Amino acid sequence: MRQLRYWERLRLVRPQARWGERFYTFGDLAALRSIQRLTQNRIPAGRLRRAISSAEKQFGAQPLPVEQLGLAGHGRQVVVVLPGAGQPYDPLARQWILPFGANGGQANLSAMAGTSAEELFEQALACESSPEYLPQAVENYQRVLEIAPHWIEAHINLGVAFYQMGRLEEAHAEFSAAVQLDPLNGIAQYNLGCILEERGETLAAIEHLRRAAAAMPAHADVHFNLALAYEKNGEPRLAKEQWMLYLRYAPHGYWSDQARAHLRQYASRRKPSPPIPFRRLR
Repeated sequence: MRQLRYWERLRLVRPQARWGERFYTFGDLAALRSIQRLTQNRIPAGRLRRAISSAEKQFGAQPLPVEQLGLAGHGRQVVVVLPGAGQPYDPLARQWILPFGANGGQANLSAMAGTSAEELFEQALACESSPEYLPQAVENYQRVLEIAPHWIEAHINLGVAFYQMGRLEEAHAEFSAAVQLDPLNGIAQYNLGCILEERGETLAAIEHLRRAAAAMPAHADVHFNLALAYEKNGEPRLAKEQWMLYLRYAPHGYWSDQARAHLRQYASRRKPSPPIPFRRLR
């Protein structure tokens, strides 16, 4: 799931967001198949994004949907076939190349020396799918940050991997680093708020969760965790507001029954109205 969100942040796919859910068109699904095929062939998604952006700038095109492009990998390079064009083009090298299969095979492109931060990031994402490979994911993310220390997604994902391994202090450090790099990043604020709440630092957790809600007002999970934090801090009115916001954005979400149960508890605690006093005739 985080890999899909990463592709969305790179604007390789652009699902419509409504009611706290994401909706994918047939074109989005076709784009996802192309992206998955290329990343499985060790072409990082970040390089694919740069290739498409470069093609857009060079040809003065509007944002090019991935599903409308012919995409292929030559070595570790990305080759595109633009709509209406018959010849493959390497937008990063800025040159047309021989069509696939010409002269007895594919054109030989020089491979980049060493392993790039993008490749390490993709390898780390792949390792996260199995708990036994989490240590390898951690190692890859740490190598990414040695090369690109300001890569905020690497800090966030490394923090999540640490959390899944029960290494809460290290997870807290990575989420804090992400927030320092970009205080407006809603995911970084949300993750930091969640781990602070788990550590019993409720007031600090509320502050970061509020910032996450401001950055991502339609993210239902933020409202759910903020409601829990408000309840723990003895603020039922604010908690009730957050439960209602969660149900607004995820009326059929995974935690919707629990949110409704909390709201029913508030209704049952409501004091009955005092009776209207008797009046005398004058």
